[in-house]
Amino acid sequence: MFENLTEKLGNVFSSLKKRGALTEKHVDEALKEVRMALLEADVSLPVVKEFIDQVRKRAVGHEVLRSITPGQQVIKIVNDTLIDTLGSNNAPLEINHSPPAIILLVGLQGSGKTTTAGKLALHLKTKQRKKVMLASLDIYRPAAREQLRILGEQAEVMVLPESDGQSPENITKRALAASKVQAIDVLILDTAGRTTLDDIMMKEAKEVFSISKPSETILVADSLTGQDAVNTAKAFKEILDLSGVILTRTDGDARGGAALSMRSVTGCPIKFVGTSEKLDGLETFHPDRAAARILDMGDVVSLVEKAAETIAEEDAEKMMERLSKGSFDMNDMLKQIGQLKKLGGLSGVMSMLPGIGKLQKQMAANNFDDKVIAKQEAIIYSMTLKERKNVGLLNASRRKRIASGSGSSVHDVNRLVKQQQEMARMIKKVGKVGGIGGLKNIFSSPKENELSSSIDNNQMPTSIEEMKKLMGNMPNANNLFNRFGSAGLPGLGGKPSKKIK
Repeated sequence: MFENLTEKLGNVFSSLKKRGALTEKHVDEALKEVRMALLEADVSLPVVKEFIDQVRKRAVGHEVLRSITPGQQVIKIVNDTLIDTLGSNNAPLEINHSPPAIILLVGLQGSGKTTTAGKLALHLKTKQRKKVMLASLDIYRPAAREQLRILGEQAEVMVLPESDGQSPENITKRALAASKVQAIDVLILDTAGRTTLDDIMMKEAKEVFSISKPSETILVADSLTGQDAVNTAKAFKEILDLSGVILTRTDGDARGGAALSMRSVTGCPIKFVGTSEKLDGLETFHPDRAAARILDMGDVVSLVEKAAETIAEEDAEKMMERLSKGSFDMNDMLKQIGQLKKLGGLSGVMSMLPGIGKLQKQMAANNFDDKVIAKQEAIIYSMTLKERKNVGLLNASRRKRIASGSGSSVHDVNRLVKQQQEMARMIKKVGKVGGIGGLKNIFSSPKENELSSSIDNNQMPTSIEEMKKLMGNMPNANNLFNRFGSAGLPGLGGKPSKKIK
C-alpha cells in the first residue's frame, strides 16, 4: 500500500533536502507537488485541502525556514500531519467486558467480509487468547454459511451450526444464546451484503444491531475501491454507530487513498488492514507506522514484532545451541529461508526497511525479489543430505548436477556455497569471541528506541549496495529477518570467501 505515493513524495522531499535554505516559494512549490501526489492517490479533496493547509501553516514558520535543516523540518511536519490524518493512535477493539463481546461486521458484497471474519477470529484467538464463535447471518448468498464454516475450521474456532428457514434476526438471537451457553468471549456476526447500498440491507443491519447491541460495529471495505469505500463508510455511519473500519486487499492497493481519507471523512478509525488472502493476513493498523512507510522511513518495529510472533522460542534455542558450537550448514540455511518466508518473503521484509521505496526499480532490474529465495531453496533441496551437512563434498560434477536439478546455473550454486561458508565463518568467529552470550546479543530483539536511533533518515540508501550496508549497520540487523537464524540474509549475499574448499 502507498507505493505510488511514497515514490512521488520521495522525489519532492529529495529536492527539498538538497536546498541549503528554504523560502516560502520553495515550500509552496513542494506542497503543490504534494497536493498532486495526494490527489493521484485518490485521497478525498477536502482531506487534501486540509492537509496542505496544516502543513503550510507550520512549514512557513520562523523556526522552520531559519533552521539548520529546513528540508528535514518540513518532512517531519508532513510526517506529523500524516499521523494526525490517519488517526494519531491505533484503535484497539473494545471487547474487554462481560462476555460475550459482540463484533458486528457490515459491508458491501465482495468486500471480503466473510474472509475477514475468519481472519479476525484467528487474530483474537492467537493474539488475545479469546474463545471465539462465528455466526453467519447471510441467508442470501449461496454457500456463504459454508464458507464461514470452513474458515472457522481453519482458524479452529466455533461456528454456529446452520439452520434453514431462519431470518437474520432469529439467527442473531440463536447466536447470542449459544455464545452464552458455550462461555464464548467474542461473538463475530457476519452480516449479508449487497452489490450496492439499498434500503433492505440497511434495515436488516439496523435490526441486527438493535438485537445484538454490539461492542464493535465494523465496516469491512475494499481499499481498491478508493473513495467509493469512503462513501460506503459515510452511508453506513448515517444508519449505524460505526466504531471502526477494516480495509481489505491493501496488498494490492498502491495508492492508499481510502486509508488516508477514511478517518477524516467518517471519523471512524481504521482498526485492521488485510495484507494477504491467507488467514493470518490481518494486521493491526498503526497510523504512525503507516506514515513512516508513506515517507519511506520503513517500519522496523512491525518487522521485529512479526519476527517474534512467527519464530518459535524453542526453535530459537535449538538453533542457538548449534550456532554456539560453530555449526552452520545448508540445513541451517534452509531453516533460515523458511523463517524469511514466514516473515512475508524478501519483498515483505524489504518493504519495512527505510529507504527501500526509491530502490524498487533497481531491485527489480537486479532480480532482487522472492525468486532469489525460491532459487536458493531449490538449490539446497537438490543436494543430498550429506552434501547439505558438508559442502566440501561439492566437486565440479556434483555442482553441475545440483544446478541441473534445481533449474539454476553452476554460478548460482557457487554463489550460494560462498554465502553459506561466509556465514559459517562469521558464526564461528562470534561464538569464539563471545560464546553463547555473544550469540544472544546477535539474536536478541532490538528495542524500539535502538531501532529509531540506528536509522538515519537523512542518509537513506540510494543503491542496492548502500541498502546492504544500512542493513549491516542496524543493531542486530541480521535477526530482523531471522532472529535466531544466521548472520546474514539469503539473497543478499555477503563478502565472498577467497577460496572454496
